[in-house]
Amino acid sequence: MGLNLKSVFSAQILVLSAAILVMFGCASVQKPMGGPRDRTPPKLLLATPLNQTRNFKATSIKLDFDEYFKLSNTYQEITISPAMEKIEYKTKGKSLVINFKDTLVKNTTYVINFGKAIVDVNEGNVMKNFTYVFSTGPHIDSLSVSGNVTNTQTQEKEKDATVMLIPLKQDSAYFGKKKPTIYATTDTSGNFTLANLHDGDYRIYALKEASPNKIYDNESELIAFLKKPIHLTKDTSNIHLSLFKQLSDKFRVLEHKFNADGAMFFTFNLPLIEPDVRINYPAGLNDQKIADFGTKKDTALIYMKNMDFDSISVSFMDKGKILDTISIRKQRKESFVRSIIPTYNINNDNKLKPGTDLTILMNTPIESFDVSRIILLEDSVSRTNFTLTKDPLNPKHLFIKYRWRQGVAYQITFNEGSFVNIYGDKNKRLIRPFRIDKPENYGSIIMNVTIPDSTKSYILELINDQKKVMQTNIIKKSTIINYKDIIAGKYQVRVTYDNNNNGRWDSGNVKRNVYPEQIVLIPTTYTIRPNWVSDDSRIDIPKEIITP
Repeated sequence: MGLNLKSVFSAQILVLSAAILVMFGCASVQKPMGGPRDRTPPKLLLATPLNQTRNFKATSIKLDFDEYFKLSNTYQEITISPAMEKIEYKTKGKSLVINFKDTLVKNTTYVINFGKAIVDVNEGNVMKNFTYVFSTGPHIDSLSVSGNVTNTQTQEKEKDATVMLIPLKQDSAYFGKKKPTIYATTDTSGNFTLANLHDGDYRIYALKEASPNKIYDNESELIAFLKKPIHLTKDTSNIHLSLFKQLSDKFRVLEHKFNADGAMFFTFNLPLIEPDVRINYPAGLNDQKIADFGTKKDTALIYMKNMDFDSISVSFMDKGKILDTISIRKQRKESFVRSIIPTYNINNDNKLKPGTDLTILMNTPIESFDVSRIILLEDSVSRTNFTLTKDPLNPKHLFIKYRWRQGVAYQITFNEGSFVNIYGDKNKRLIRPFRIDKPENYGSIIMNVTIPDSTKSYILELINDQKKVMQTNIIKKSTIINYKDIIAGKYQVRVTYDNNNNGRWDSGNVKRNVYPEQIVLIPTTYTIRPNWVSDDSRIDIPKEIITP
């Protein structure tokens, strides 16, 4: 009997296929690669006992989630109100078990706030503002407080700020000392809700911090508060909190060091008004110091031509009054690495604003310069009829004056030795090409400004879409402001209510129950058109909002 080769071949294929299926069936199932990133935090599937349980009798709670998770900063993030000393958190698979070691108080509503403690294992997605509520009696507290949080300076809604509610009788014991038991985190729109509250009197705060311990314990943190307590007898909404950086009552130097180039660098906890500095020791060095205070007057660079000392004493003053004295040490013959590096008032497109000098900002003070070593090319033709001057008030600033022309290419070359700094260092060869921007890229806008109160002054800032301040004006009456020769684009006006007429924004103070001076961002967007003067714009500054 002859073999049917086709049948034999088919049988072999079936055997091979079965073997492959058995082999892969025994292999472990792998997670598919690729695909969209998981951005979903863990979800609660079941709570035992159920959330919002009344007449609670259990000694533990079991929470089942839809994925594996971990607890992050457990005892910092998770709080229970009323406070409970002995409580245990255990993870088991996709479940969290909470064991109570203390006896629960009768007829009391308990709220467990998990903060940002529950995080999925793979992507670190946080389950925010999850609370578990139960009552040992027949009633669950159900009052709520809601509102929003903004940043005073930027006037933008602040996400991930912690809003804290502290019972009035506990305020002095908790604020700035202990983590509150009642809190919530603002969402991406700056909104918050505090729920399941008992009636009573409370203090409310908002806190934006780098290290999330929920305690206002650092001057660099942002704080907000309401002066008056909240008397909670019904649901309360539309609470507005404005975050600000509180300034200290006493000036002090926060940081002091020698930079790599030998300059002394200082940061302050308060901005100064009329800053000055004095070198106390070594004797005779005070007259040769060069001090460069930052634009906000809360930092300083001090350059000393004579570096032959191992310690130096520096006093900082404001309006002639000594505020703080600092001593810094170094090796007497310590060497520093220096180079002369300029920056220019040229934009990212290598364009210089028409009608302006070429401004050069050096990273170290310049002692002298040699114009003969500087080459200015105008369309490859050398020009010598320019002038170079040094700012008499700041030896790091220099200006090149020349009758710049449109449509030509400029290149300025500072050959080696064009500049000598106060330490005797010379620059290496530096080349900078640029062109003059077209005047038609700039425009003007004339604003008719109306103020609501002639007894106060107002600080108006024109800001671009990058939040950069283009022009500042201080006014005390309704007036006209000309924003002239501003690069074309979209702008807004920010108004500071300068209530004490000192020409700057003043911060608040929680202990003294003082709010910061109010800042308002005018909602209108003003368009400055190229080569155009707009004279029909107006700003009606609104009345100051008095927060209770």
